Amino acid sequence: MTGKSSATVPSTVTANRLVGLALGALGVLAFSVSLPATRVAVGQLDPWFVAFGRAVGAALLGWAYLRITDAPRPTRDQWRRLSVVALGVVVGFPLFTSLALLTQTSAHGAVVITVLPAVTAVFAVLRAGERPPPLFWVAGAGGLLAVSAFLGVGGAVHGALSPADLFLLVAVLLCGLGYAEGGALARELGGARTICWALLLSLPVTGPVTAVAALADPPRADGVAWSAFGYLTVVSMFLGFFAWYAGLARGGVARVGQVQLVQPVLTLGWSALLLGESVTPASVAAALVVLGCVVLTQRTRSGGSGDRGGT
Repeated sequence: MTGKSSATVPSTVTANRLVGLALGALGVLAFSVSLPATRVAVGQLDPWFVAFGRAVGAALLGWAYLRITDAPRPTRDQWRRLSVVALGVVVGFPLFTSLALLTQTSAHGAVVITVLPAVTAVFAVLRAGERPPPLFWVAGAGGLLAVSAFLGVGGAVHGALSPADLFLLVAVLLCGLGYAEGGALARELGGARTICWALLLSLPVTGPVTAVAALADPPRADGVAWSAFGYLTVVSMFLGFFAWYAGLARGGVARVGQVQLVQPVLTLGWSALLLGESVTPASVAAALVVLGCVVLTQRTRSGGSGDRGGT
């Protein structure tokens, strides 16, 4: 009986990690369209309205979900941690990417977003208490260099650091913080409730800002722009986080967070499809290298108890 019990634990951890990886990949797929969709939306709508309006719409969906599921209210400590999530992924990332994409392409934004997995892993150590082994960092750095080299050679990087680049860097820092805190908190609340409560917590800020932005510049756009805004609201700001936070909670924030290495290549693909930007055949080779690095990060094992993946 003891032998069976001890054998069950590793298989359960492995199963959790595989489920976490699958959920994380689904979240990354959803998020990979965010930059092109934002680029389309801010082409006709005020960036403040795009950033905060989508959070308001998602908050209404979150309120409905919490009511239907009769979710218990978070504790005082959980509210505090939810404020970190809200700052990072509800307010910070949407606002600063919207401002950046007023003057930059989504392909350029993908260059800066490349560092997000590394930032998420650092915050996983600082906020989620995880301790990935050295090989994990080597594999993650390899994927980061592969994507950066691909994007650089492909011509996505142009010129010196601009204000838009600074906006994107701030967005990445806040997003990494929100991902790590939300992934850790999702172990207690679940992925869906974590983003729903964070959206509701942000509503006293996002609601008034949306109203002011709409009054100052009444939103007028065609069906394409509104469709992009709808995607940002329903998928990027709401449903995508159901899968993403659940994946981070199951598989570990640092480990599953490395799946984001695939996101810049996916974003370029969506940019080509939705915005007509050119993507070279080198993207296939880059994707294979990145996927190899992602697989390696999933196969690493922790050298200590600090790695909480699979809980």
